[in-house]
Amino acid sequence: MISTLGRYKIISEIGQGAMGVVYKAVDPIIDRTVAIKTINLNLSKAELEEYEARFQQEIKAAGRLNHPNIVTIYDVGKTEQVAYMAMEFLEGQELKDLITSGNLPPADQVVDIISQVADGLSFAHQQDIVHRDVKPSNIMVLKNNLAKITDFGIARLPNSAVKTMTGLILGSPRYMSPEQVIGKTIDARSDIFSLGVVLYEALTGVAPFDGDNVNAIMYATVNTTPPPPSAHNRSVPPMLDLIVAKAMAKLLEDRYQSIKELADDLREVRRQMDSSKPAAALKAMSAPPSNRPIPKEAVETDTIPLNKKGEDDANPLALSKTFDSFDATLRLAAMTDQTEDFKEYISQTQKMRAYRGRIEANSPLAAQAQEAAKPAPAPAPAPKPKAEPEKKPPAPRVSIPNPALEGAGNASASNGSSSSNMFVIAAIVVLSLAAVGLIAALLMK
Repeated sequence: MISTLGRYKIISEIGQGAMGVVYKAVDPIIDRTVAIKTINLNLSKAELEEYEARFQQEIKAAGRLNHPNIVTIYDVGKTEQVAYMAMEFLEGQELKDLITSGNLPPADQVVDIISQVADGLSFAHQQDIVHRDVKPSNIMVLKNNLAKITDFGIARLPNSAVKTMTGLILGSPRYMSPEQVIGKTIDARSDIFSLGVVLYEALTGVAPFDGDNVNAIMYATVNTTPPPPSAHNRSVPPMLDLIVAKAMAKLLEDRYQSIKELADDLREVRRQMDSSKPAAALKAMSAPPSNRPIPKEAVETDTIPLNKKGEDDANPLALSKTFDSFDATLRLAAMTDQTEDFKEYISQTQKMRAYRGRIEANSPLAAQAQEAAKPAPAPAPAPKPKAEPEKKPPAPRVSIPNPALEGAGNASASNGSSSSNMFVIAAIVVLSLAAVGLIAALLMK
């Protein structure tokens, strides 16, 4: 391992790739730790031209992209053996390592990571730069869950000078878009497809398009539709199934038309995932029961507010027509605006109470009197000691025209006094029992 590269002091080797070696180094001038990516110049002339052109393209692409979710380039240089690029040193791990570790990140963490990657790619697309090689190994996840995109080595720049041989496909087969596989001209929507594949794999641990060889993988990418992520991982919400399907649509017109649309959908589903979790702190442990629909403003708060005095909109209780207490019935009917419903009942009862004459067996009032007398199981009051009854002025008599009574003449008059006394006693008993029944009914309510 070399000890220095330009002014940089090499500390250790981080990894190796097709283009060269990546080192951890220190810039002694400002005492800053950097990552140095190199390109080996000990190649054939054709290979050297190709790799050097790609290397220069990555420098140009990354140098224009100053974004929190894109790795920062500090410096470039060249020696006789290698060309190198000093960039931001990232302490974390590749998304690829998280997926292959056997312990998949939770769905909400995956959504956070992919949302950040979408933000970085959106900024690159605004600069007319397409990454063309979005894959888990080009996404670094730092310790604070910050995601950064690396390796713009095959990015398409405006007026790109990189020339490739006919039929040469740049990119990783498992993450390439259908148009990239068949060699069509690509645009920013190709990165959307690739990021959809990364999202699928991060949620499930399974590549959506796979095969025994490159040709089988490419065929699957163009011709097959994988099952939704929730078929592999039940913790994936259905909304993510829809997002992944739209991102990986075969036809460009069916796909997200901008990666910002994808980022917006991911953040919306993330918000929904948060709202499904229990609140960290509640103002009340439980809310009182309520039969009325919860108003919209109450749903948006942490607790359901109690109704204020005078705001009770509950439906009034219906009155039972078997109530015997006529006065209570009148009051309750008036309080609940049901007087009209009991109009006939009130009218008939008023007529019966006003009548002081003898009730004949064939009179319509006889049935009502018998019905009123039914709920009187209590014993009759004890008879009073025989004594000279106190004479009271006779009660005023109000008669109701009744054809059945008109022919009775003076015969009814002779029995009027005794009949009135019996009716008054019966009425008192009935009303007393009715009052007791009403009080019991109200207590039960």
